Amino acid sequence: MTQAASAFPPAVDGYAQATDLLSTLRVRVAAEPLNAVATGIFFLAILHTFAVHRFRVAAHHVQERHDERERAAGRPDSPSVRAELLHFLGEVEVVFGLWAVVLMAAIGLSHGWPVAREYVAHTVNYTEALFVVVIMALASTQPVIAVAESGLRRVAALLGRGPWALWLSVLTLGPLLGSFVTEPAAMTISALLLSRQFYVLRPSRRLAYATLGALFVNISVGGTLTHFAAPPVLMVARPWGWSTPFMLTHFGWRAVLAVVVTNAVYFALFRRELLSLRPPDGTDAGRPVAPPAWIVAVHLAFMSWTVVNAHHPVLCLGGFLFFLGFAKATAPHQSALDLKAPLLVGFFLAGLVIHGGLQGWWIAPLLASLQQLPLFAGAVLLTAFNDNALITYLATQVPDLSDGMKFVVVAGAVTGGGLSVIANAPNPAGQAILAPHFDDGVAPLGLLLGAALPTALAAAAFLLV
Repeated sequence: MTQAASAFPPAVDGYAQATDLLSTLRVRVAAEPLNAVATGIFFLAILHTFAVHRFRVAAHHVQERHDERERAAGRPDSPSVRAELLHFLGEVEVVFGLWAVVLMAAIGLSHGWPVAREYVAHTVNYTEALFVVVIMALASTQPVIAVAESGLRRVAALLGRGPWALWLSVLTLGPLLGSFVTEPAAMTISALLLSRQFYVLRPSRRLAYATLGALFVNISVGGTLTHFAAPPVLMVARPWGWSTPFMLTHFGWRAVLAVVVTNAVYFALFRRELLSLRPPDGTDAGRPVAPPAWIVAVHLAFMSWTVVNAHHPVLCLGGFLFFLGFAKATAPHQSALDLKAPLLVGFFLAGLVIHGGLQGWWIAPLLASLQQLPLFAGAVLLTAFNDNALITYLATQVPDLSDGMKFVVVAGAVTGGGLSVIANAPNPAGQAILAPHFDDGVAPLGLLLGAALPTALAAAAFLLV
């Protein structure tokens, strides 16, 4: 059966009406059976993300056995194809891309290859994924890191000496910076500083995951001071007429409160260990050399260009190509530009939006059927299994949503943005940077437990204050 590409996926408001949620879902599956298939594939991909740790452990064991056989045979060590395949399946950044292939096959079998090709190539919007690749690459350059670290060190010096002061400064100011330089840039800068100045000191497993959870939740709520920096806010700002003054008065001060309280609580819980951390040899480890001021200014100008043109891919990518030329010309003041992590994160987000674009058939009626408190809880829960920007975007498709309901759905979406690596667009960037500090990568359950308390505190800030 072949269907016009323009009719796929069906518009959320184009289905026949039903009396209750279950009837609505039945009607929509009957009208488009691929809805159930696409959602089933999506949930299999989610289960895969929770199993990546097991794949990585299995890859390690397979490689060890392979090396033992090679040494017993008198041959030099070599990579095991099976181990490499398991390791590939254990990379969380490739999960949704792999399952997108399965989804494309399902669309092709159901509606024909032209429909599948049109959906992936033209219907899905990859602007955010491209933006994250570029901004993450720019934010991870030595001049940007140096100026950010210098500013945070000055703030930390006002608090006291030692890694704990930088830990507190990064977890407080870094997320709030996301309201101005965008959340992906804030995540990259904060994660890199924590990697170089905190995780390198090998904190305990509990503190490592608590810090990761606090970072992810704080980044998610910290981008709500303005209307142009956080993806879940960007999705609703224009349709609902939200401005920066509106965000400050309704979300911003609550977000600051949530970030400060979260950091204070975690500092109190881990005070003894944080105060006991010391840089190697009594010196500050890994401090980058400060580049000339004019080079820093040019880097910040490229970042500003990228932020301003975030929704214009040609200008965004064109500016990045000019930056690559500038970086080459000023190589003595640059660090090696590693594009692996940004590209993997971009691939992750691209795969996520391919799947997410086919989930509106059940998310939109679910959101519309809830009252304020259940809607907040539902937004938090759904965000853990989907990007929070998709949740808020789908909320704009619900007709006649009251102002109170609009507030709680966005508050819930940003509150749940740290519960999993797929809950917020910048999270894959943070995981890619910090995963080497965790044995066999970041475990989804460890992240969930580390983010549980910050999530609860953020929920209290938005609902009770």
